[in-house]
Amino acid sequence: MTRPTLRITPADDLIDVARQIRVDGLAPGQSVEIATRTLRDGIAWTSSAHYRADAAGSVDLSRDAPASGSYQDVSPMGLIWAQVPEDGASRTYFHSAVVEPLRTQVNVRAPGVALEGELVQRLAADGVTRREIREDGLVGVLYTPAGPGPHPAVMILNGSGGGINEPRAALYASRGYAALALAYFKAPGLSDYISNTPLEYFQTGLGWMRRTLKPAHDFVAVSGQSRGGELVLLLGATFPEAVSAVVAYVPGAVVHSAQNACDPRIGREGPAWLLGGKPLPHVWEGNRTATWAPFDEGPAPHRHERAILTALQDPDAVARARIPVERIQGPVMLLSGTDDGSWPSSLYSRMVRDSLREAGHPYPVRWLDYEGGGHSILFPYVPTTQLVYAHPVSGRISTSGGSPAPNARADAESWPAVLEFLRDAVAARAATQ
Repeated sequence: MTRPTLRITPADDLIDVARQIRVDGLAPGQSVEIATRTLRDGIAWTSSAHYRADAAGSVDLSRDAPASGSYQDVSPMGLIWAQVPEDGASRTYFHSAVVEPLRTQVNVRAPGVALEGELVQRLAADGVTRREIREDGLVGVLYTPAGPGPHPAVMILNGSGGGINEPRAALYASRGYAALALAYFKAPGLSDYISNTPLEYFQTGLGWMRRTLKPAHDFVAVSGQSRGGELVLLLGATFPEAVSAVVAYVPGAVVHSAQNACDPRIGREGPAWLLGGKPLPHVWEGNRTATWAPFDEGPAPHRHERAILTALQDPDAVARARIPVERIQGPVMLLSGTDDGSWPSSLYSRMVRDSLREAGHPYPVRWLDYEGGGHSILFPYVPTTQLVYAHPVSGRISTSGGSPAPNARADAESWPAVLEFLRDAVAARAATQ
């Protein structure tokens, strides 16, 4: 009888590459358990499922659904996205040192069978470099692809948790983009809050990228999620000549107040964004229907989207706060989920798409709306099980919405679509020069 074997193909690659996990040499119909364990910044995340071998004695996760376990249905990377943290609370998916790979131990167990393997996921490809940026008042981290360049560039902006989004920047660089993960609050030397953030700070960042990086075809895109998704649309509309393309993950279509990321001394109905030293009008300002009650009341976890929907019932307030996306001078990509618990990103994306259509926007617009997806759309093959969280600034216990399988689908499908969108945008810009 053939000895059982475990194959993981490829065993070591970038995080956005799907793997084939396959066991051969089993008895036909034999039941086996496959389990995983990954240390993510010191916290163990685990999953397991039972499978039944086919007539040839094989189990192939790209073909076979589990009989029971951490996920259902066929999913080649289900044992990764279905992982849960052993501490029950962690939402830290990556190491503090982003360039260090994630190593997942894969174990196969059955009577008379004990196999072990390792699956390695990397955010930074060979040759990608990392540099901390503390220039012109900017706070961020620059990831640069291997090779001499020049490379097209992307500015990456976080949401209401603040900080520096190094994982996404590292992966952008691994796919050929000079990627500046720019902090704008909750980072060393900056405010702890989003309140009263000047848009000129980002204008400075865009100028720094062009002067310093000299990007290929003068291409500088902006990519952000949540409040960062609102922000990148706002930057494209405010500084259209400086923004070559917009990638807006779970964005807002209107300007919002500081909300959960506010300075407590100013309050959540105070402004988030300044331009020329003056606050931008936001949807909560002078709103006749807005109330926080649907978010504040009742047991945790709270669903922030319910409060936002009350504000959208005042058409005059919405009109005053609407982001004038028709001013954007480049292609726009929108990504949203129909079960977004943080705010109605699906509705917001439709509003943006419709505004661009009505204005006869001369550039490509692509919108991917994921049925059952929540507020967290990241990139492929990370855990999607942690839906409840304490907001990093306010501490409010909330839900991002969605459920693990739809969220995993959004992660897996959105990233290659974003890369295709950017490739097309770069090519279109190059063709005009």
